Amino acid sequence: MSLDKKRHLVHRENSSLSIVRQCEILEIHRSGIYFKPKHESVLNLHLMRLIDEKFLDCPFYGVPRMTTWLREDMGYFINPKRIERLYKLMGLQTIYPKKNLSKPNKLHKVYPYLLKNLKIVRPNQVWQTDITYVPINRGFMYMIAIIDVFSRKVLNWSISNTMNVVPIHIGRCAQVYQDTIEQYGCPKILNTDQGSKFTSPVFTEISIGNKIKISMDGKGRALDNIYIERFWRALKYEHIYLNPANGGVELYEGVRKYITFYNEERRHSSIGNITPNKCLNK
Repeated sequence: MSLDKKRHLVHRENSSLSIVRQCEILEIHRSGIYFKPKHESVLNLHLMRLIDEKFLDCPFYGVPRMTTWLREDMGYFINPKRIERLYKLMGLQTIYPKKNLSKPNKLHKVYPYLLKNLKIVRPNQVWQTDITYVPINRGFMYMIAIIDVFSRKVLNWSISNTMNVVPIHIGRCAQVYQDTIEQYGCPKILNTDQGSKFTSPVFTEISIGNKIKISMDGKGRALDNIYIERFWRALKYEHIYLNPANGGVELYEGVRKYITFYNEERRHSSIGNITPNKCLNK
């Protein structure tokens, strides 16, 4: 049973079983039920929203250029150190190599990029996965998603309030990946960035155990993961920015409805103006 289906089995009004006990029985972490957002100052949250929108249009904007834009064009008298901290908090990395952004763990193996000049001609040939910052009213959260590159279908996703490299979070990423394999079978290649969350043995051993080739973006080359980056752009411009959520649960429900629309109704010109679901199953 997928992680998403397990979460839907949890009932907050259950008088005989607490949420903690229900989560234990279903073998899921209760943080995925509460969806408690991360908090920052009102100014930082506003700056993060502005940065997120600008970065979607200009992924080559590093900290100095973003600081200049916020100062000169938006009228915010802020220093580069604040913007550097927010970049790290949001997990942003420019499309050219940059010191101290999204560094891999030096103890973890980094794999080569395998998609250059590769013709992707069928479903389950290549999957891509990534994590992005998602703004909500009075806070923010993070979201992981896995897509099938050929069909553009969002195969699985999850929302979390942390991107830190801690066992619980790595375990959640691994669980999303394992659930996806159980539902759709194994891809030939999984492509990720070089962040510690994806280079961790907890995550990579799933690929190794299932004989899936591991591909990782070149350092500072965000466009190597272009297909899922396009999904993030669509999600944010077509849903997140238009419908700011008032908490984690509302965010989860809104994202769930949007992904259903994205997979089942939204036509994609890059796959012949059909839907991802139809492309995956044709």
